[in-house]
Amino acid sequence: MEVVDTAQINSFGIPPKTNFVSPSEEAVFILTASQLQAIISQAIQPLQDDVSQLRATVERQDEKIVALQATATLQEENSLIQLRLINDLREAAKPREITKTQENRIKILRALLAARGGKMLTKDARQIMKMDKGAFSRLVDAMGEYVETKKYSLNKRQTVLILKPRSIVVDNDQRLTLD
Repeated sequence: MEVVDTAQINSFGIPPKTNFVSPSEEAVFILTASQLQAIISQAIQPLQDDVSQLRATVERQDEKIVALQATATLQEENSLIQLRLINDLREAAKPREITKTQENRIKILRALLAARGGKMLTKDARQIMKMDKGAFSRLVDAMGEYVETKKYSLNKRQTVLILKPRSIVVDNDQRLTLD
Protein backbone atom coordinates (compact mmCIF):
# COMPACT_ATOMS: atom_id res chain seq x y z
CA MET A 1 0.00 0.00 0.00
CA GLU A 2 1.03 3.38 -0.58
CA VAL A 3 1.69 5.77 2.14
CA VAL A 4 -0.33 8.95 1.76
CA ASP A 5 1.12 12.11 2.97
CA THR A 6 -0.84 13.81 5.76
CA ALA A 7 -0.23 17.12 4.05
CA GLN A 8 -2.08 15.87 1.02
CA ILE A 9 -4.99 14.70 3.15
CA ASN A 10 -5.23 18.03 4.95
CA SER A 11 -5.25 19.92 1.68
CA PHE A 12 -7.99 17.78 0.19
CA GLY A 13 -11.34 19.54 -0.22
CA ILE A 14 -12.04 23.09 1.00
CA PRO A 15 -8.99 24.93 2.16
CA PRO A 16 -9.20 25.89 5.85
CA LYS A 17 -10.16 29.52 6.73
CA THR A 18 -7.55 31.45 8.48
CA ASN A 19 -9.89 34.18 9.95
CA PHE A 20 -12.44 31.72 11.34
CA VAL A 21 -13.37 32.27 14.99
CA SER A 22 -14.68 29.28 16.81
CA PRO A 23 -17.96 29.54 18.74
CA SER A 24 -16.10 29.24 21.97
CA GLU A 25 -14.28 32.51 21.26
CA GLU A 26 -17.50 34.67 20.62
CA ALA A 27 -18.80 37.05 23.30
CA VAL A 28 -21.25 35.33 25.63
CA PHE A 29 -23.80 37.24 27.79
CA ILE A 30 -24.97 35.65 30.94
CA LEU A 31 -28.16 37.19 32.43
CA THR A 32 -30.11 36.25 35.47
CA ALA A 33 -33.84 35.66 35.16
CA SER A 34 -34.65 38.94 36.91
CA GLN A 35 -32.34 40.87 34.57
CA LEU A 36 -34.00 39.25 31.55
CA GLN A 37 -37.47 40.10 32.93
CA ALA A 38 -36.41 43.73 33.49
CA ILE A 39 -35.16 44.03 29.90
CA ILE A 40 -38.38 42.48 28.51
CA SER A 41 -40.64 44.63 30.69
CA GLN A 42 -38.80 47.79 29.60
CA ALA A 43 -39.30 46.79 25.98
CA ILE A 44 -42.98 45.84 26.45
CA GLN A 45 -44.07 48.69 28.78
CA PRO A 46 -44.63 51.31 26.02
CA LEU A 47 -46.72 48.78 24.09
CA GLN A 48 -48.81 48.01 27.17
CA ASP A 49 -49.36 51.75 27.76
CA ASP A 50 -50.50 52.17 24.15
CA VAL A 51 -52.89 49.22 24.45
CA SER A 52 -54.42 50.58 27.67
CA GLN A 53 -54.89 54.02 26.08
CA LEU A 54 -56.54 52.42 23.06
CA ARG A 55 -58.88 50.43 25.31
CA ALA A 56 -59.86 53.61 27.18
CA THR A 57 -60.49 55.34 23.85
CA VAL A 58 -62.66 52.46 22.66
CA GLU A 59 -64.68 52.57 25.91
CA ARG A 60 -65.26 56.33 25.53
CA GLN A 61 -66.30 55.86 21.92
CA ASP A 62 -68.68 53.05 22.89
CA GLU A 63 -70.30 55.38 25.45
CA LYS A 64 -70.61 58.11 22.84
CA ILE A 65 -72.14 55.66 20.36
CA VAL A 66 -74.74 54.57 22.92
CA ALA A 67 -75.57 58.22 23.68
CA LEU A 68 -75.86 59.03 19.97
CA GLN A 69 -78.10 56.02 19.37
CA ALA A 70 -80.38 57.17 22.20
CA THR A 71 -80.47 60.67 20.73
CA ALA A 72 -81.22 59.30 17.25
CA THR A 73 -84.05 57.17 18.64
CA LEU A 74 -85.51 60.17 20.44
CA GLN A 75 -85.26 62.29 17.30
CA GLU A 76 -86.99 59.56 15.27
CA GLU A 77 -89.83 59.45 17.79
CA ASN A 78 -90.12 63.26 17.79
CA SER A 79 -90.13 63.32 13.98
CA LEU A 80 -92.92 60.74 13.92
CA ILE A 81 -94.94 62.77 16.43
CA GLN A 82 -94.38 65.93 14.40
CA LEU A 83 -95.49 64.23 11.19
CA ARG A 84 -98.64 62.98 12.90
CA LEU A 85 -99.40 66.46 14.23
CA ILE A 86 -98.81 68.02 10.82
CA ASN A 87 -101.16 65.49 9.22
CA ASP A 88 -103.78 66.15 11.90
CA LEU A 89 -103.51 69.90 11.28
CA ARG A 90 -103.82 69.38 7.54
CA GLU A 91 -106.91 67.23 8.05
CA ALA A 92 -108.42 69.82 10.39
CA ALA A 93 -107.70 72.63 7.93
CA LYS A 94 -109.47 70.88 5.07
CA PRO A 95 -112.92 72.29 4.52
CA ARG A 96 -115.57 69.79 5.46
CA GLU A 97 -118.29 69.09 2.95
CA ILE A 98 -121.73 69.64 4.32
CA THR A 99 -123.98 66.69 3.65
CA LYS A 100 -127.64 67.03 2.72
CA THR A 101 -128.62 65.81 6.20
CA GLN A 102 -126.41 68.42 7.85
CA GLU A 103 -127.79 71.10 5.57
CA ASN A 104 -131.32 70.22 6.68
CA ARG A 105 -130.30 70.16 10.35
CA ILE A 106 -128.63 73.56 9.95
CA LYS A 107 -131.92 74.97 8.64
CA ILE A 108 -133.84 73.39 11.52
CA LEU A 109 -131.42 74.72 14.14
CA ARG A 110 -131.47 78.22 12.61
CA ALA A 111 -135.30 78.16 12.70
CA LEU A 112 -135.24 76.88 16.28
CA LEU A 113 -132.88 79.66 17.36
CA ALA A 114 -134.94 82.27 15.51
CA ALA A 115 -138.10 81.03 17.25
CA ARG A 116 -136.35 81.38 20.63
CA GLY A 117 -135.23 84.96 20.08
CA GLY A 118 -131.82 84.09 18.61
CA LYS A 119 -130.39 82.57 21.81
CA MET A 120 -130.60 79.12 23.32
CA LEU A 121 -128.58 76.82 25.60
CA THR A 122 -126.54 74.32 23.60
CA LYS A 123 -127.75 71.48 25.83
CA ASP A 124 -131.43 72.33 25.19
CA ALA A 125 -130.97 72.62 21.42
CA ARG A 126 -129.19 69.27 21.31
CA GLN A 127 -131.95 67.58 23.30
CA ILE A 128 -134.71 69.08 21.13
CA MET A 129 -132.93 67.90 17.97
CA LYS A 130 -132.29 64.48 19.58
CA MET A 131 -128.58 64.43 18.62
CA ASP A 132 -125.57 63.04 20.47
CA LYS A 133 -122.88 65.45 21.65
CA GLY A 134 -120.36 64.63 18.91
CA ALA A 135 -122.80 65.01 16.03
CA PHE A 136 -124.20 68.22 17.50
CA SER A 137 -120.72 69.64 17.96
CA ARG A 138 -119.89 68.88 14.31
CA LEU A 139 -123.18 70.52 13.28
CA VAL A 140 -122.37 73.70 15.25
CA ASP A 141 -118.87 73.73 13.72
CA ALA A 142 -120.41 73.49 10.25
CA MET A 143 -122.70 76.41 11.11
CA GLY A 144 -119.77 78.75 11.83
CA GLU A 145 -121.15 81.51 9.63
CA TYR A 146 -124.66 81.34 11.18
CA VAL A 147 -124.11 80.88 14.93
CA GLU A 148 -121.57 81.66 17.60
CA THR A 149 -121.13 80.10 21.03
CA LYS A 150 -120.46 81.87 24.32
CA LYS A 151 -120.27 80.78 27.93
CA TYR A 152 -123.56 81.15 29.80
CA SER A 153 -123.24 84.05 32.25
CA LEU A 154 -125.12 82.28 35.05
CA ASN A 155 -123.34 78.93 34.70
CA LYS A 156 -119.90 78.97 33.06
CA ARG A 157 -120.05 75.20 32.45
CA GLN A 158 -122.82 75.68 29.90
CA THR A 159 -122.70 77.37 26.52
CA VAL A 160 -125.24 79.47 24.66
CA LEU A 161 -125.86 79.36 20.92
CA ILE A 162 -126.42 82.83 19.48
CA LEU A 163 -127.78 83.39 15.99
CA LYS A 164 -125.50 85.82 14.14
CA PRO A 165 -127.25 88.81 12.58
CA ARG A 166 -127.53 88.47 8.81
CA SER A 167 -127.84 91.12 6.15
CA ILE A 168 -131.33 92.12 5.06
CA VAL A 169 -132.14 91.91 1.37
CA VAL A 170 -134.99 93.88 -0.15
CA ASP A 171 -136.62 92.18 -3.14
CA ASN A 172 -138.19 94.02 -6.02
CA ASP A 173 -141.52 93.20 -4.40
CA GLN A 174 -140.39 95.22 -1.34
CA ARG A 175 -140.20 92.11 0.86
CA LEU A 176 -137.58 91.94 3.57
CA THR A 177 -135.78 88.62 3.91
CA LEU A 178 -132.78 87.45 5.85
CA ASP A 179 -129.96 86.26 3.74
